[in-house]
Amino acid sequence: MSARLSIDPTSGDAPYEQIRSQIARQVATGDLAAGARLPTVRALAATLGIAANTVARAYRELEHAGVVTTRGRNGTVVNGDDGDRAAKEAAAAYADAMRSLGVRQDEALELVRRALDRPVSS
Repeated sequence: MSARLSIDPTSGDAPYEQIRSQIARQVATGDLAAGARLPTVRALAATLGIAANTVARAYRELEHAGVVTTRGRNGTVVNGDDGDRAAKEAAAAYADAMRSLGVRQDEALELVRRALDRPVSS
């Protein structure tokens, strides 16, 4: 796994939520590709210096959200397919373009809503 994870003890977010959100973000941006294997619960807990139950909870939350699949002794892997990856890449490119143009998040989202509501031209 090439995920870069860290725990900020001064954060208002619980450690499991920090892990969950970092992994989810890396999957969404494509930094963690479909099929990527996550470290074992114990290995990640040891690396981060936290309880194994904390990592296990983060993985359960990610599995419930459909981000990963846990395959017992075969480990936890990132879900997704090529269409999913392409959509995430397009979303990331759009977000980057909007940031570079100085467009606020709410405005960028409204632009997407309007574009999706537009009839498809043939």
